[in-house]
Amino acid sequence: MRRWRATAGVAAMLTLATGACQRSAEPQAPEPREPSRQAPTAATEAKSSPTLAAVRQRGRLNCGVHEGLVGFAYTDNRGAWRGFDVDFCRATAAAIFGDPDAVRFVPLTTEQRFEALRDGRVDVLWRNTSWTMSRDTGAQLSFAGINYYDGQGFMVRRALNLSSAAELNGARICVQSGSTTELNVEDYFRRRGIEYRPVVVATEGEARQAYAREECDAFTADISALAAARTTLPNPQQHVILPDVISKEPLGPVVRSGDDRWTAVIRWTLNALILAEELGVTRANAADMGKNSADPRVRRLLGDEGDFGPSLDLSRTWAKDAVSAGGNYGEIFNRNLGSQSSLDLERGLNAQWSSRPSGLIYGLPVR
Repeated sequence: MRRWRATAGVAAMLTLATGACQRSAEPQAPEPREPSRQAPTAATEAKSSPTLAAVRQRGRLNCGVHEGLVGFAYTDNRGAWRGFDVDFCRATAAAIFGDPDAVRFVPLTTEQRFEALRDGRVDVLWRNTSWTMSRDTGAQLSFAGINYYDGQGFMVRRALNLSSAAELNGARICVQSGSTTELNVEDYFRRRGIEYRPVVVATEGEARQAYAREECDAFTADISALAAARTTLPNPQQHVILPDVISKEPLGPVVRSGDDRWTAVIRWTLNALILAEELGVTRANAADMGKNSADPRVRRLLGDEGDFGPSLDLSRTWAKDAVSAGGNYGEIFNRNLGSQSSLDLERGLNAQWSSRPSGLIYGLPVR
């Protein structure tokens, strides 16, 4: 038995050798290579953004904004655009081009804004727009984040001596048509069985004017918009915003759906400004902090470590350029809406998550 095994083994080896010699004379197909186990780089994984390519070819960002809302988007007496949303437009342009002035502001009404975005007349809406399910799932839109947590309220004349919106039984309410505001006020009064008379107008500006002419007893809109409207009235101190908040209005930038890379550019520009405030990076020190800071989070954000900008098809200094354009989130808020502005709004829910008292503003980590 042992001799049979040895003989069989030798025969098998001769057979294999003969087969190998025969195959060596034939053309050989290349052997398939095992796929590389090396992780692909961000640049090889990333698909280019057609929107970003179009913006670069054009040489400027087309940014949709409100047609005129104090604090958010308006033109000053020299025709220059100012405001909270305007500063986010400039920061986006800076992230892309390194130039905050490489932007064209496109004023849009509530009815125009989504159509203008879908038609490509604007690349992004930095315009007070509430993130809702129907808009996110059925309107060919994508929300890239939240830059302001708002809620709907009511403004009335102080002389009425009201303490709650529940006291507006039978009142005339000025409200803008075709907006979540109109739906929210209907829900509020229906839930409570309160009668009211809606005075429906086409635009928020017309609603403010109708209220100023005393064609209604109360004006309902987002609380930030009410604060802005009050500054335009002849005697602002004669008007009060009631404490009732009847809805959640998470406002944020909107882009066309279907271009995930462009959505990421907008999302991370917003998060860079939020994170910059948390890490103490300001407009004044952004140029130096990356090199001088020992904090790796700061160095990653400002482009002195890692390739996070190139992963978005942007420069390494994209976030540094965005912050340098108009400051971090807190600087933008304070200048346009907070203590340095005529609105003098409290941070409230728009405070950083790590502040005391804490808010909902939370920057995603860059790593």
